[in-house]
Amino acid sequence: MRNLRVLLTNDDGVHAPGLLALKKALADLGEVFVLAPDGPRSATGHAVTLHKPLRINETVLADGSRAWACNGTPTDCVTLAFDVLMKQKADVALAGINDGANLGWDITYSGTVMAALEASILGIPAIAVSIANNGEPTRTFGPAAAIARQVAERVVVSPPSEFTLVNINVPNLDEADIRGVAVTHQGKREYTDRTVTRIDPRDRPYYWISGALKDDPRENGSDISAIRRGMISVTPLDIDMTATHLLGKLAQWWS
Repeated sequence: MRNLRVLLTNDDGVHAPGLLALKKALADLGEVFVLAPDGPRSATGHAVTLHKPLRINETVLADGSRAWACNGTPTDCVTLAFDVLMKQKADVALAGINDGANLGWDITYSGTVMAALEASILGIPAIAVSIANNGEPTRTFGPAAAIARQVAERVVVSPPSEFTLVNINVPNLDEADIRGVAVTHQGKREYTDRTVTRIDPRDRPYYWISGALKDDPRENGSDISAIRRGMISVTPLDIDMTATHLLGKLAQWWS
């Protein structure tokens, strides 16, 4: 499989090592267009920039290859890459490799996953890929790059349904210690103690949004449980967030 047009972005910034590892893994598929934020944009979700002009600047990655940087969000990057750089011709889009997990309910915060979602809205088969490192240093991007390459080839041959994406999370393990691939559903993930209050030198309060994770250990078949078992999690995601099981109940309000 060659001569594909590949759109590549992230939310860690254009010079993040995970993005370069992913680019190298995809390089021989065809033309790889890299347009990513000019700095970290983690937890920006599906934000679109409307209050300032967006600019694209050419840059050079650590391996000497060409890329472009944008002063906007990951979603902005996908839009501009598709419309401006690629002239609305892309075969597949990937976001990552994110240096940190995008599991469970966290995907709604994730600039990485929402960049892939934006690509799916534009009609491009889309993949988000992350390493579940739980705050410790990432051991290697190799396994994440390899599974992203495999999935990219498969979604081009057999695209998922419209307006969907594939969310991949890889345990922060050496390749030999990863226990296979699990196709999963989105798990439940909450935070406790979300707000940290501190006092500045002028005795005024200020706040950090933080929190400790509270996962449901009883869940089977979820992305979170797969990572706990040392497996790669592959989760299909849909833009439709309708709570279909409540349609009948709400309809009764007006019956």
